[in-house]
Amino acid sequence: MSTPILDTIQTPDDLRQLSESQLKQVADELRTETISAVSVTGGHLGAGLGVVELTVALHYVFDTPRDRLIWDVGHQAYPHKILTGRRDRIRTLRQAGGLSGFTKRLESEYDPFGAAHTSTSISAGLGMAVARDLEGKQNNVIAVIGDGAMSAGMAYEAMNNAGAMHSRLIVILNDNDMSIAPPTGAMSSYLARLVSGGTYRGIRETAKQLAKKLPKFFYEKAQRAEEFARGFWTGGTMFEELGFYYVGPIDGHNLDHLLPILKNVRDSETGPILVHVVTQKGKGYAPAEAAADKYHGVVTFDVVTGAQAKPKANAPSYTKVFGESLIKEAQADDKIVAITAAMPSGTGVDLFEKAFPARTFDVGIAEQHAVTFAAGMATEGYKPFCAIYSTFLQRAYDQVIHDVSIQNLPVRFAIDRAGLVGADGPTHAGSFDIAYLGCLPNMVVMAAADEAELVHMVATAAAYDDGPIAFRYPRGEGVGVDMPEKGIPLAIGKGRIVKQGSRIAILSLGTRLGEALKAAEELEARGLSTTVADARFAKPLDEEMILKLAREHEVLVTVEEGSMGGFGSFVLQLLSDKGALDRGTLKVRSLVLPDTYQDHDKPERMYADAGLDAPGIVKKVFEALGQEETRKARA
Repeated sequence: MSTPILDTIQTPDDLRQLSESQLKQVADELRTETISAVSVTGGHLGAGLGVVELTVALHYVFDTPRDRLIWDVGHQAYPHKILTGRRDRIRTLRQAGGLSGFTKRLESEYDPFGAAHTSTSISAGLGMAVARDLEGKQNNVIAVIGDGAMSAGMAYEAMNNAGAMHSRLIVILNDNDMSIAPPTGAMSSYLARLVSGGTYRGIRETAKQLAKKLPKFFYEKAQRAEEFARGFWTGGTMFEELGFYYVGPIDGHNLDHLLPILKNVRDSETGPILVHVVTQKGKGYAPAEAAADKYHGVVTFDVVTGAQAKPKANAPSYTKVFGESLIKEAQADDKIVAITAAMPSGTGVDLFEKAFPARTFDVGIAEQHAVTFAAGMATEGYKPFCAIYSTFLQRAYDQVIHDVSIQNLPVRFAIDRAGLVGADGPTHAGSFDIAYLGCLPNMVVMAAADEAELVHMVATAAAYDDGPIAFRYPRGEGVGVDMPEKGIPLAIGKGRIVKQGSRIAILSLGTRLGEALKAAEELEARGLSTTVADARFAKPLDEEMILKLAREHEVLVTVEEGSMGGFGSFVLQLLSDKGALDRGTLKVRSLVLPDTYQDHDKPERMYADAGLDAPGIVKKVFEALGQEETRKARA
C-alpha cells in the first residue's frame, strides 16, 4: 500500500514540491478525505467531489495565494479548504465556531473573496485584475464558476465588461451538467492544448496583424473565418463574442489534460481567457453519482452505504406545507402558476411541478428575471407565486420595486428561509425582508406563526388581487399544530389575540409566537398577567389591535425574526403618529435580530444569542419594568 501523500501537504506550497506523477494519488486521497469529513458534518458534497482534480491542478499550476483563486459558488471549495491549511478543522464545517460552508476572507488568505451567493466571481475577479494592473503587479486572477452559476445575468455583465477592458483574467467554467464521451474528450483535449499554446496564439496574432493590412472588407472576412473555424472545432463562439479567448471543452477529471492546458493559460499574455472544463458532480462516490441530486446537500451519512441519517420529523416542514397548500389552491384556480429561481426542491415548487408541470417555471439562477417574469404574467391575469429564499430575493430588489410595486401588480412572493438558517450562516439568513418589503407602497407582508397559519396565508395570497403580497416562513419543520384541510383567506391587516392578560403585552410576528407563549407562562408565574398577540401582518398593521394593546398594558414588547427597521419600527411609528407614547406610562421595547452578521450555529442557539427566545423576552420585559420589579419577581 502506498504511503499517504495528503498527510505531507499543509499548504499548496507543499503540493507544488511533488512530481506530476504523484498528483493522481493526491486527488484520490483528497476525494476520500472530503467524503469522510462531510459524512460527519453534513453539507454540500456533490459539487466538491466534482472539482477534486481541478482543485489539485489549480493549486499545483498557480502560485496561490499570491495568485488569486475565487470559487463560485463557494460550496465547491471543501477540497480547496483541505489543501490550504484547514484540513485539521475540516470536520468542524458548518458547526458552531468551525469552518464556514463557503469561502470566507476572514478564514484564510487562500479565500480572496467570500462567495455564498452565486455568479459573483467574474465581477470580483475583474476588480482584482484591474487593481493588480493599476499596481503594476503580475499575479494571476482565476475565477472558477460553475454549478449553474452561468445561468445568472451578472456573470455575463462581468464577462462583457472584462472582454471590453482586455484585462488578463482567467475564468474556469466548471460545467457539471454535461458529460464528454471518451473520443470527443480526447479530441477536445488535443484541440484545447493546441489553441491554448503559445505557438498557435503567436501564429494567430501574426495573422491578425497581417490581416489588418488588408482592405477592411477582407480583414473582417478573415477575422470571422478564423473565429468560425475555432468555434466549429472547439465551441465557445458566444464567449469569443464577449471578448474572451475560449479554450475547451476539456475533461476536468483528467490531470494529463488539465495540467498542460492550465500551464499554457497561466503563461499566456492574452486576456481574458475562458477555459471550459467538464466535470461530473459527485464524481468518485457511487451513492452520489447514482443520486438524482448528486448529493448536492446532505446531512450526516454512512460512508459505506451513503445512507443519510435523517431524523424522524415531528411535523411537516414549512416548505412542504407551502408546496402542498399551493397545489390545493391551484386545483381550484387554473390561473395560479409557480415560479422559482433554480430552487424547486428548496422552495417546495417541485411538489407543485409534479401536479402541474405546465404551470411551473424554473428560470435558473436569475432572481431578477424571475420577479419581472412574474410581473409580466400578472399583467395578463395570471396569479404567479414567486417562490424565492429571503436572502436570494435581495438580488431582485429593484425589480420588486420598479416592475411589481410601482405598477401594483398582484405578484405573490413566497419567501422561504425567513429568519436564521443555522449551518448556512449569515450569507443565507433571511434577516432583512420585513424591512425591505415593508417600506414599499402597495406591498402586503405576512409572517406565519406556524404551519397551519402558513396554509391560511397561501390561501390569502391566492385570493388577493389588489396588488403585491408576500408571506414569509422559516426553514425546517413546523411546530406540530393541527392542520386545516384547506386554507381560509385572512382579513388583510388583521392580527389575533392568542392569550389575554392585563399588564404585559407581547406582540409577535412570525414563528417566535411559541417562545412568546413560553415567556408569558414564566411571567404569569412571577405574578405578571400577560397578553400574547400574533400580528400576522407586518404591513398593513392591525392598528386597532396594537393601539388597544398600548392603551391597556404597561409594557408592550414586539418580537420578530428580522433586522432593525422592520416590524418593531413600523409599530413604533404607528404609536408615535397616534400619540400613544405621549401619556408617558407605556414602556415599549422591540426585540429584533442583532445589528451584526451572526456566524453559523444551530438555529436555537442563534436565536438565544439574539435574545429572541423565551428567556430573552422575559429579560426584556423586566428591563422595561426596572430593577425594583425584578427584585420583587425574584422574591
